[in-house]
Amino acid sequence: MFSGSLVAIVTPMRRDGAVDFEAWARLLDFHVENGTNGIVVGGTTGESATITESELRELTERACAHVKRRIPIIAGAGTSSTATTIARTRWLCELPIDALLVVTPAYNKPPQEGLYRHYAAVAEASRVPVILYNIPGRTAVDLQPATVARLTQFPRIVALKEGVAGVERVRELLAVVRPGFTILSGDDATAREVLLAGARGVISVTANVAPRQMSEMVAVAARGDRAGAEALDHKLAALHRDLFLEANPIPVKWALERMGLIEGGIRLPLTDLSPVHHDALTAALRAAGVLK
Repeated sequence: MFSGSLVAIVTPMRRDGAVDFEAWARLLDFHVENGTNGIVVGGTTGESATITESELRELTERACAHVKRRIPIIAGAGTSSTATTIARTRWLCELPIDALLVVTPAYNKPPQEGLYRHYAAVAEASRVPVILYNIPGRTAVDLQPATVARLTQFPRIVALKEGVAGVERVRELLAVVRPGFTILSGDDATAREVLLAGARGVISVTANVAPRQMSEMVAVAARGDRAGAEALDHKLAALHRDLFLEANPIPVKWALERMGLIEGGIRLPLTDLSPVHHDALTAALRAAGVLK
């Protein structure tokens, strides 16, 4: 179920900061129609740090109702507190979601044993599959392969989104996790090589604006076709880079507004993309075939 090109979808907002549910339906259709293999609601790209619990609930409920099981819906459940993560896990599991994405607790920098116990508690509380999420650049803590291997003893824990860039970490993980455990890339720029090394898919920022292109590249790489994957990924390389000219999701929301899919609303402390980056990101969108 959790393979291919999955999108870490933005939360569309109006200029006053309110969630734009009309645009939400439009984005969901955009992904279903363009080959996205799964939608992550309320992740980092969805401004998880500033959306409220009630907004997360409504976004998830509407996504499930709109998509109607055509592709998986994965909800972001992670917080910096085990207790609040478990509370969120329980109410999310009352909704018709397919899985939870649980990021490592940010800021408090738990040791590996703390991470193990955190995820063990979430796994025991969940009624749906759990995807671990390691992104040290955001959270200041690194979920080590040995700890991931320990966590794979829990049947509910089925996958890991690995945000450490490059192939070496994925090779370490594949050497220690249980058979059938899924590794997903969390870094668009290195996703191609990670897929060729044995990962099953990517949870992508680039897929927000180029879903068809990402889906095709991921499928080709997953088949082991290096030359074909390189050719497709070459057209996306500037997007992989320039969607991080400023903190995610600032550039990707600007790009989606430029494409006419959303308004440009974003919540403080994030701000609109600086004009100095507009030309570069426009060029990247054109190189990917997203804009003419």
